[in-house]
Amino acid sequence: MLMRWPWISIVLIVVVVASPLGQEVIHDGFFSGEALSRNIAQPLFFMGLGFFVLIGAAEWLVRLRISKRRMRGTTT
Repeated sequence: MLMRWPWISIVLIVVVVASPLGQEVIHDGFFSGEALSRNIAQPLFFMGLGFFVLIGAAEWLVRLRISKRRMRGTTT
């Protein structure tokens, strides 16, 4: 059985991280000199990270189910 990696999710993550908003959240969350900015941006970063993990897991699960269904063949 060929396992497919979630490439659509990875492309989405790269686009979001490379966007100006993504760069700003990363900078404010980890490289900002102000504690208030870090305290606001770090939870946003980790929520986004969790969201991307869930999206990747969902895509992997869908691809796994589709590949199993294709291996089994059509039964309708």
